[in-house]
Amino acid sequence: MRLLRQIFIIAALAFSLSAGAQALIQHPWQGKRVAYFGDSITDPRNSGSQRKWWNWLQTWLGIEPYVYAVSGRQWNDIPRQAEQLKTQHGDDFDAILIFIGTNDFNAAVPIGEWYNITEDSVEAAVHRDKANVLRRHRVPSMNKDTYRGRINIAMKRIKEMFPSKQVVLLTPIHRGYFYGNEKNIQPTEAYTNEIGEWVDAYVESVKEAANIWAVPVIDLNATCGFYPLVDEHIIYCHNERDQLHPNDEGHIRMARTVMYQLLALPCTFEK
Repeated sequence: MRLLRQIFIIAALAFSLSAGAQALIQHPWQGKRVAYFGDSITDPRNSGSQRKWWNWLQTWLGIEPYVYAVSGRQWNDIPRQAEQLKTQHGDDFDAILIFIGTNDFNAAVPIGEWYNITEDSVEAAVHRDKANVLRRHRVPSMNKDTYRGRINIAMKRIKEMFPSKQVVLLTPIHRGYFYGNEKNIQPTEAYTNEIGEWVDAYVESVKEAANIWAVPVIDLNATCGFYPLVDEHIIYCHNERDQLHPNDEGHIRMARTVMYQLLALPCTFEK
């Protein structure tokens, strides 16, 4: 709700002048250089659409895209994508958008825990002389075999590699039916994965990660309108066998959502 209020305030400012004058607000991401991490929905080689959501941001906002997304990848691939960005561009870019997680659900990666919790001695002083006291102590779980552990590993690495950069998380979108071949058949999100988890747990974990790692999140699952679980939304899907990947119309819808959500976020933190 806070993000929507900020967008409404910006829109109100744009139209607050008299009818004879127009206010011009430049989008904060206009002309920036943005790295995109993710999976097949972002991968330019995926055949689900001719143009991806980031292509439209490039057209509308003049964003220069550095795309590292690879079809089929999961959160454990994000450190590799970050390293590739670092190798090719160093710090010579403005922001990172991360859109991944749906393949972790399909692969039945356990959700896991955000933290490992112990009881440790720590020096403290609150209205008394300092002393060593026992307190519960948490550190992020770095378990590469769990979903939350993978997110922690990736976000810690990105925070260390790019401490001054804006990083934005995007939640996975809704999952429709997918038939690739006899060995790759994926039911809709109306079914759990092999370990009995709903896709919701993977979406919610991305939103929780935003608070844990102090980064903004765009909830595409809720805001972009892509809902392939009803037949009428086939107009946004690749085809009847592939209702997992958006087509061009689906990518346009996603791109418009991201563009307006980014209005409320700084792309850089330069003075």
